[in-house]
Amino acid sequence: AEAYDSLDPNGNITIKWDLKEWTPDGYVAMVTIYNYQQFRHISAPGWQLGWTWAKKEVIWSMVGAQTTEQGDCSKFKTNPPHCCKRDPTVIDLLPGTPYKDQVANCCKGGVISTFNQDPANAASSFQISVGLAGTTNKTVKVPKNFTLKTPGPGYTCGRATVVRPTKFLMGDGRRTTQALMTWNVTCTYSQFLAQKTPTCCVALSSFYNNTIVGCPTCSCGCQNNNTHPGSCVNPNSPYLQSAIDGPGKYTGQPLVQCTSHMCPVKVHWHVKLNYKDYWRVKVTITNFNYRMNYTDWNLVVQHPNFNNITKLFSFNYKPLSPYGGRISKLVAL
Repeated sequence: AEAYDSLDPNGNITIKWDLKEWTPDGYVAMVTIYNYQQFRHISAPGWQLGWTWAKKEVIWSMVGAQTTEQGDCSKFKTNPPHCCKRDPTVIDLLPGTPYKDQVANCCKGGVISTFNQDPANAASSFQISVGLAGTTNKTVKVPKNFTLKTPGPGYTCGRATVVRPTKFLMGDGRRTTQALMTWNVTCTYSQFLAQKTPTCCVALSSFYNNTIVGCPTCSCGCQNNNTHPGSCVNPNSPYLQSAIDGPGKYTGQPLVQCTSHMCPVKVHWHVKLNYKDYWRVKVTITNFNYRMNYTDWNLVVQHPNFNNITKLFSFNYKPLSPYGGRISKLVAL
């Protein structure tokens, strides 16, 4: 993978394919997406996983997920496959999916937390039945050109690598089984690939001055009705309701409240007290993006005194030390 996150150099999203059984013309596999990043969730509307088949494979059926398009299955006279596209795009099922269509760790609308913050919800799985694929380890070919899309771009995925087959512990804890074949794909994140302009801005103030440093004008880009109509709207604008509730797919682009800085998120750092023995800061995070609801948000802050924090209000706190430095994460309670 080419992308790189300097604040989380070892963080990645790993996609693991475990072939569980052979079928007359292919195999059944369990695919699991693990979020090994320290602070970056995959939020709603969730992940989209894509790849290109190495041969002329088709997807006969899926449990726990679905493809966005079926493709041209006209050559199948009866019982057409779930998907015949050479480059399928898979999405998670929504909460409330019938139990017969579920597998473990599925059906969360594509939302995945980090192992650092919520290990129980840090993976997403689905089962896939692949046909026209070969029926032995020597005839099966791994897919190519993996892509992982979240709300907006930013992830670069490497090549699928065949690894040692995964072992599974049985319910009694005394016997293990193993996959027929396993391959991994690693995807890493880069803010530069995600968006050319910043996604947030920082304003500073103190007890002796309400404004020391404000968000610069157009720090996250300005309204341009010629190229991005409706990218900036007023709270009472009639366009707002139609843009949110109207038809069309989610674009990943923010629908931002009109401000001078035009940032989807503003972080305000206010020094309330500054004594010799301690200082106290109030942090306010404001969401100006009408399309996004940041429920499980993280704020990553780097400061030389964060190894001496004595008390926090309304936040959870955990230090991050990618290179032995003092980078801290504040998490909403």
